Amino acid sequence: MSTPTTTTEAPKPAAPARPRRPRPQVMSVTPAAALQVKALIDKRGKETAGIRIGVRTKGCSGLSYTLEYADKQEPMDEVVETEGVKLLIDPKASLFLIGTIMDYEEEKLKSGFVFKNPNEKGRCGCGESFHV
Repeated sequence: MSTPTTTTEAPKPAAPARPRRPRPQVMSVTPAAALQVKALIDKRGKETAGIRIGVRTKGCSGLSYTLEYADKQEPMDEVVETEGVKLLIDPKASLFLIGTIMDYEEEKLKSGFVFKNPNEKGRCGCGESFHV
């Protein structure tokens, strides 16, 4: 009677780890908006980590954008650095802001930051709030 033979195969080398592709930024900033953000931070006269952008419940359509000075970066903030400007995205707002372009517009009777958000499904008549 013959005894079964066992063969041991050499372990296969592990596949090299693929480099992770860089994650795209949540939002982008136009040169006009970056220039205005820089001017606001310079006029503040206080150490500033950047501008924090968020979304809160407000207005006719349900949501509105918020901007405020950030004295420090929070651990869960999404960071967007572009044109020499640092934006800190509130983690609760990230999903609402994916793909958004922040611009600054000046017209005869008004000026301000404008958010061009591909996720918006509609805006209220006054333009202060939106819904997704």
